[in-house]
Amino acid sequence: MSNITDQGLVLACSAIGAGLAMIAGIGPGIGQGIAAGQGAAAVGRNPGAKGDIMSTMLLGQAVAETTGLYGFAVAIILLFANPLLGKLR
Repeated sequence: MSNITDQGLVLACSAIGAGLAMIAGIGPGIGQGIAAGQGAAAVGRNPGAKGDIMSTMLLGQAVAETTGLYGFAVAIILLFANPLLGKLR
């Protein structure tokens, strides 16, 4: 009835999975924006603590960014390396 092959189904599902994995980039973007805004407000309230505030904020942003990078890595693997194709009969 349909002409969908096993390979075509795996490729289509991998593309959908890669798109869903890229949604993981939304959270870090929002979180980093909030952190930067709060950091700027904290420096405005206490300019003397600028170094401590900036280093803590940048460390937090680096940790938050790893979530987006992991999602990006998963998407790239699904689109280009595609380990699921090797599991077909």
